[in-house]
Amino acid sequence: MARPRRGSRPAGEVSPFSALMTCLAATIGVGNIAGVATAIALGGPGAVFWMWMTALVGMATKYAEVVLAVHYRERDADGRYVGGPMYAIKNGLGKGWAWLGTAFAVFGGLAGFGIGNMVQANSIADAMQNSFGVSHAATGVVLLVLTAAVILGGIKRISAVANWLVPFMAIGYVVAALVVLAANAADVPAAFVTIFTHAFTPTAAVGGFAGAAVMAGIRYGVARGIFSNEAGLGTAGIAQAAGYSASPCTAG
Repeated sequence: MARPRRGSRPAGEVSPFSALMTCLAATIGVGNIAGVATAIALGGPGAVFWMWMTALVGMATKYAEVVLAVHYRERDADGRYVGGPMYAIKNGLGKGWAWLGTAFAVFGGLAGFGIGNMVQANSIADAMQNSFGVSHAATGVVLLVLTAAVILGGIKRISAVANWLVPFMAIGYVVAALVVLAANAADVPAAFVTIFTHAFTPTAAVGGFAGAAVMAGIRYGVARGIFSNEAGLGTAGIAQAAGYSASPCTAG
């Protein structure tokens, strides 16, 4: 990709900050709360350790997917920058592999209803019903209207909304986590011991065999870790491909 002229704005639709906020809007939330709780419930405390390991590896995979998405992005018929795994496959591997990019787009769109909408909407609806007695249907309609108002405006409206909401959401998430840790400070050392012990100790599960607990911890820790940060799924590259970028590496 040609480097921009000195003094000119790099190619793209939205600012790097907006692209980052758009990515974070999809990764901070249900996956970090319900996903962690589910991993612990199904895989034991050791699953938390494997979620940490997945996050470390995920930084490399997310960097790679963003670099590829920005490097192989293109402009559509309306002159807007578009990119992501489907374009990286088509433009990077050649037209003979375009069918694979199409398959990714189709299955990625279907998966978006599950990991990108249903889990989040259901969690919000359950919380509203349990806390305030609001019906699932009412919450669903409100979410539908609000989501449509943002998404139908395209990447620029999505990024504009994310610019305002995500910083407050991220700060609120971190502050709430610190408050919980402070309130239970005496139990934090024991919690770390439990996490590391269950991550490597092949204790026998109920009705299972020695090592089953470790296998479950790895399985659910990795699975929920991916669900939490979406590293390797390609979604981050789709948003970053629309951001101003002087080079793919800078975007990554």
